[in-house]
Amino acid sequence: MAFTQNTLSIHVYAPALMDDDRRHVAVVHAMERATPGLRLEWTVSDEHELLPLPQRDTWLAQARRNGGFPLVCNNDRSHPVTIFGVAESASFGPGGQALLEVHAELPLEESGLAAVADILEGIAEGARAFWGHATPFEASVEISRQTRDPVRKPGVSPRGLPALKLPEQIPAPEIPHRLGWLNYWSPATAEAIGFPDPARDTELLSRARRTATGAWVVQLTDAPLDLDNPAQLDALKRAYDRFPEIGGRAAP
Repeated sequence: MAFTQNTLSIHVYAPALMDDDRRHVAVVHAMERATPGLRLEWTVSDEHELLPLPQRDTWLAQARRNGGFPLVCNNDRSHPVTIFGVAESASFGPGGQALLEVHAELPLEESGLAAVADILEGIAEGARAFWGHATPFEASVEISRQTRDPVRKPGVSPRGLPALKLPEQIPAPEIPHRLGWLNYWSPATAEAIGFPDPARDTELLSRARRTATGAWVVQLTDAPLDLDNPAQLDALKRAYDRFPEIGGRAAP
């Protein structure tokens, strides 16, 4: 796999931003701490021009948009790194709750793979997230196509993967919408899906670590998830079989 040909997508799902909430500033700091030399001190104008942010934290604290926050990025077109947040309204949120969705993108390069778990953990814990994942972009797109609904999103889930419910059909925000390559599960999420079970999760625990808050970062496969690799596709299917709650598939 040519890592430089791909991008790593990070998606984190957290409680909605409240008044005077600075969690969005915290996630930007966390991403910088986890990536040596990274400075996210730029944004992109409506004309797609890079604009410097000399007072980035002050600007970011004041620039919240409709419950989310605008994109900030580095100033490196050959290795672009971006992060922004959008709000999911209660009408479309799991369990009828509004969410903050944090989205980050960075190059998927072999030299940076060791930091990916730290980046995911930092963003998720800065946001006080329920759950999240870091997944190569191409696999993430296919996994997103698992979400199906007979009326609103008809079709067949790809590659024999299970069909997942729309977010608003999932009973609680702690239940992940989907799996990814690296998965962040808060203590509440781990409890909701029944992880860990020492008898059934030996393989997953061999690639998992506990965070200071009691959450888990769980890596499905040693190499970045590639659904063209039959062994990795099977690992993803086994994880869905293990956790039927994910995607709202478990019987109520």
